[in-house]
Amino acid sequence: MLNGKEIGAIIISSIIVGFCVTILGFTLNAFLYALLAVFLVIMINVIAKKIASHYLESQVEVKLWEIKRYGFKAHSEFKRPLLAGIIVPLITTVVTLGYVTWMTPLVFDVKAKIYRAAKRHGLYSFSEMTEWHIGLIAAAGIFANLVFAVLGYLTGFSLFAKLCVYYAFFNMIPLSELDGNKLFFGSLVLWSFLAAITLIGTIYVLWLP
Repeated sequence: MLNGKEIGAIIISSIIVGFCVTILGFTLNAFLYALLAVFLVIMINVIAKKIASHYLESQVEVKLWEIKRYGFKAHSEFKRPLLAGIIVPLITTVVTLGYVTWMTPLVFDVKAKIYRAAKRHGLYSFSEMTEWHIGLIAAAGIFANLVFAVLGYLTGFSLFAKLCVYYAFFNMIPLSELDGNKLFFGSLVLWSFLAAITLIGTIYVLWLP
């Protein structure tokens, strides 16, 4: 289900975010606990997307968020992509003195399984993924995080619950290649619905100890 590059991206993301969320009161035990929680949060999001893409006759591949362009002109590109998935969490943590960490280090690409879809729906009846389909895949990951946030809260894992909500919150931001951007252009109604739920959840967990 996950290839080597995806596993590497998930591990790097977990380490970076785990370090950032524990930087104020860093101890080895706190870091390891946060690392495990962040890893589970990311895996829940990724697996939900994988399952959704399977039912939509497509294949999802997650990767570190990269920024390739710095302007609006056609040739305004970096020689090497900027690893925003690593840099942005570190910068936000430093700038806010550890009180805010950017929780969205990963993005995803999606490809249609043309031959599998053709077998099910008839030859030439299906070719590319629409923005609606891609938006549904992004929504699946966010929805899964919100569901597990509730489960984490009910079972007493407050840090896990918080991280699930924060991960969903930052993923809802319609920016660059982030999930929120894919969902926003795929379905504004669905984006608005999930954004409202995520915002309510974020405000609530901010008061949790």
